[in-house]
Amino acid sequence: MNIVFISNEYPLWAPGGKGTFIQTFARALVAAGHQATVVGIGDTSSIKELEDEGVRLIRLRKPLLPKAKFIENFARIRKKIKELHAEHPVDIVETSELDCAYVSKNPPYKKIIRLHGGHHFFAEGENRGIDPIKGEREIKSFANADAFIAVSNYVKEHTATLLSYGEAMITTINYPVDTEIEVPDVLIDENKILFAGTICEKKGVNQLIAAFQPIRTKFPKKELHIFGRDWFFPDGSSYTKMLEEKYGEAGLEGVLFHGSISREQLYREYASASFCIFPSHMETQGLVTLEALLMERPVIFSQYGPGPETIIHLEDGLLCDVYKPEDIAEKMMWMIEHPEKAKEMALLGKSRVNVKFNKDAKLKDNIAFYTAVCSK
Repeated sequence: MNIVFISNEYPLWAPGGKGTFIQTFARALVAAGHQATVVGIGDTSSIKELEDEGVRLIRLRKPLLPKAKFIENFARIRKKIKELHAEHPVDIVETSELDCAYVSKNPPYKKIIRLHGGHHFFAEGENRGIDPIKGEREIKSFANADAFIAVSNYVKEHTATLLSYGEAMITTINYPVDTEIEVPDVLIDENKILFAGTICEKKGVNQLIAAFQPIRTKFPKKELHIFGRDWFFPDGSSYTKMLEEKYGEAGLEGVLFHGSISREQLYREYASASFCIFPSHMETQGLVTLEALLMERPVIFSQYGPGPETIIHLEDGLLCDVYKPEDIAEKMMWMIEHPEKAKEMALLGKSRVNVKFNKDAKLKDNIAFYTAVCSK
């Protein structure tokens, strides 16, 4: 099959869970004999093409008309897909929630939206209003899709309360992860607690730092290592700066902000942590949780959203109430005081990830669904 992904995210371009998914999945498609191309909008004045283990990457130039960038991008993406189809017939064009609006209404290929969490989904989760332009674009995008793939049952069911799938086919296929990645040979730092993700409200960083205060008081050598890019408010101010002003030097003692790092380096950081914690308020799947489990690290995740689909509480990890710092602190304290049990849970978690999220199994599931959509 010949599959084209529309995405501005890809690890060689820009970080993000969606881009990491596309890289893992697209590489697996190519290895299995299929074609995979990723088309996105870049930030330079010229088109750029790269190849990543057989995956063709096409980054179109940035818009010349910022106030009409959707119209300009709409035309250029359509043109590029038409060119790709002329080179070799395209079977599937896959997009995220907003981007199926870029694709022609009656093309010679099928259009699939992968539900990673769209504008309506996160607007509700963050208690903010719907942007009228993005909201309308997402509605049009959904109406234009032939089928949907949800990365968790939670995102499928919750999105259905906000938007209509119409008569389109829909299924749930979890993220594939590269279960062949070896655990780096690094020493475990028993004082190192790790968080990875964008530093913003919806990832629970604020509550996590509040929860760390009693941990640091009881265990002065413990450190909270935060990996990920900063988030900025509409006025351009930094979320990290807000945290620094809120907690002050004393409140951030033992809290270390490292910024974004490569995926390979992040695996080493996971592997060297005593445990990892991801108290996100709103997730569709939680890729970092799966990655940490693959590195055989104990994990604390959210009891909401896809948390119960990912972690069985007290079996292969812990689930916490992400809105209550005292509950987050309680779960962190449990990890510290039960290291052997935490290690057992981590190993069980890895074995379950190897089965449930295995990229070869997920590849077969995706190809079977693609084939069903194409034959409809």
